[in-house]
Amino acid sequence: MTTISRIDHIAIAVHSIEEASQFYIKGLGLTIAKLEEMPERGIRTAFIIIGESMIELIEPLDKNQNSEISKFLAERGPGLHHIAFKTKDINTSMQQLKHQGARLVYDKAQKGAHDTIVNFVHPRSTNGVLVELVE
Repeated sequence: MTTISRIDHIAIAVHSIEEASQFYIKGLGLTIAKLEEMPERGIRTAFIIIGESMIELIEPLDKNQNSEISKFLAERGPGLHHIAFKTKDINTSMQQLKHQGARLVYDKAQKGAHDTIVNFVHPRSTNGVLVELVE
């Protein structure tokens, strides 16, 4: 039985939310629903709602800091960072994945944006794609 209900969001690493969001705002006519800073992770996020899912733009808070996104941008440049799946029960989802041999990034779920609880599945367990679980 799956606890996954839908794609929650697709995350894109960017150098500047202000610059990158123009494509979605001017080009596609969408709007930013929420901006949030997460100093504990060294990131700033912007969520753009599209249907039942969202696009998340992620930028480092400090270009000189070694946040997860600044490292990603330095190694790969801007682009797709991860795909997130909505789960009704993150702990059950984590246990199912561990049982199947998947490698999780965190031993326990962590605080995510917008008062969510999250964990990530390592790309080595998903054929090269970083997957996020969101409750």
